[in-house]
Amino acid sequence: MRSGFAGLAGLVTLALASTAMAQPAVRWSNVVGVITAQGVDNPVADIDSGTFAWSAERGHARVNLSNGATAFEVEGLVINGTAFSGTAGPVTQVEGTLVCNAGEGAEAVLDTAPVPLSSQGDAEFSGVIPGIPSRCSNPLFLIRIVNPAGALGRWIATGVDRTTSSARSASSESDSDR
Repeated sequence: MRSGFAGLAGLVTLALASTAMAQPAVRWSNVVGVITAQGVDNPVADIDSGTFAWSAERGHARVNLSNGATAFEVEGLVINGTAFSGTAGPVTQVEGTLVCNAGEGAEAVLDTAPVPLSSQGDAEFSGVIPGIPSRCSNPLFLIRIVNPAGALGRWIATGVDRTTSSARSASSESDSDR
């Protein structure tokens, strides 16, 4: 009887430990354009800013840090000023970028697959970011240029208003809650 109790206690301990190790889901309830002077870089991840000032009408992003499930949407991500003002200009493809452990030695920069950016600045992605590290603290979400190739990797928008939730509650959240 004693060994049965010890076995049960071990299983309960293991279950609690695995629940505690599950990473949360992260949500950014808005996306804003990068309105900076040209050549001002993201202070972490060594990522250059876009070639122009950008603004976004609205957007959001979510990443489940446990399984990599990722979705983002941005509307009205357009250039401010220049001959391209109010449009996406020559930028026709973007990617979402998750930065884990920002500013630390274990920093990781992980990208989604590229998606089209309309001339009105609309883009959306739903899929998986593979390879999220087991510890992803202080996560950042960026939107970066894929095409044209001359601006590859420059960030033009970022997720703001970050919240986290447990992986369990995030996975049970319905699509209408996103």
